[in-house]
Amino acid sequence: MTFTRATLNPHGSSIDRMSRVGVVLLNLGGPERIQDVGPFLYNLFADPEIIRLPSPALQKPLAWLISTLRSGKSQEAYRSIGGGSPLRRITEQQARELQSLLRQRGIDATSYVAMRYWHPFTESAVADIKADGMDQVVVLPLYPHFSISTSGSSFRELQRLRQDDNAFRKLPIRCIRSWFDHPGYVQAMAELIAEEVRNSDDPQQAHVFFSAHGVPKSYVEEAGDPYQQEIEACTALIMSRLAELMGHPNPHTLAYQSRVGPVEWLKPYTEEALEELGEAKVNDLVVVPISFVSEHIETLEEIDIEYRELATEAGVVNFRRVRALDTYPPFIEGLADLVTTSLDGPEVSLDAAAELPTKVKLYPQEKWEWGWNNSSEVWNGRLAMLGFSAFLLELISGHGPLHALGLL
Repeated sequence: MTFTRATLNPHGSSIDRMSRVGVVLLNLGGPERIQDVGPFLYNLFADPEIIRLPSPALQKPLAWLISTLRSGKSQEAYRSIGGGSPLRRITEQQARELQSLLRQRGIDATSYVAMRYWHPFTESAVADIKADGMDQVVVLPLYPHFSISTSGSSFRELQRLRQDDNAFRKLPIRCIRSWFDHPGYVQAMAELIAEEVRNSDDPQQAHVFFSAHGVPKSYVEEAGDPYQQEIEACTALIMSRLAELMGHPNPHTLAYQSRVGPVEWLKPYTEEALEELGEAKVNDLVVVPISFVSEHIETLEEIDIEYRELATEAGVVNFRRVRALDTYPPFIEGLADLVTTSLDGPEVSLDAAAELPTKVKLYPQEKWEWGWNNSSEVWNGRLAMLGFSAFLLELISGHGPLHALGLL
């Protein structure tokens, strides 16, 4: 393909088509083999954006403990879907198709996959960008909705690498913070949902059930994470477009899955909402993995196996799950539109992309408050950290009450 110096984009202004553009697709990553599960979990829980602790010194020991305790159960989950996550394969296919489409549009683009917790890591993508001599970079998170623990963590990892690398620091970067309301994404989601609604026994009564990945409630209320607001707005946009496609509205529910640990997460929880719909004698349930754009463990195992079984036991007759976007052509078109628009607009720095309206505070309260509130939850966290520290000390020393009781 021949790249011309300048071409008018759909907005009427010109983009320098001789510029070599690196398009970085950010994603979570996932273990590709059973033996990868433990190291993947360690990387995940070692990220302070996933588990916030009062002391950085506790992060890695806690990550080791959690990954050790959870590995067995997680390995069984991955065995149930074939022995590993398909996320890398799908993301790399998305990258190839996006690159091909951008080049068809006359943009000299090369796509790079940057996973946060497993191969290919973000460092590898940065090294490849420099080796390929890119002139500028567009960072596109494959998370439609911004959250501290997803896009935010990936942006901050890029910030860290940029600060330590003079060559990478000189490259102009345009970041796409979130795109939950992009027409291409909304249209693609509505089309795939419509497929399953039409297959229902009674399309007009089919209940559309959005299951989004949850986050701790404190992220939203104390740190200013816009995730819940963006998820709710996105759900409304998709349901509006679905009604236009179907010619009628459908009842719907939004719930949150994949919570971990004792703290309160966004509600309603998916498992509780499914039980309520079963008790309400919902016949046709169309389940939508709204915050996931690729098939992976949380769609293939958590939704397809765990939640399907729970819903069936609760009384739901027909459980249909909308397929993930993967390489659905309208979705890839939407991603290409996002990149083109980003190139046409002002440079958006990593700092601006990762910014939150308020500063994240790990322990916000200054005094004790009685009752089940933020204060008591944080004090519970402090006590848990003391207990965890004592547990680690006993593991290292080989002496203590747990050894005396024969528990260690």
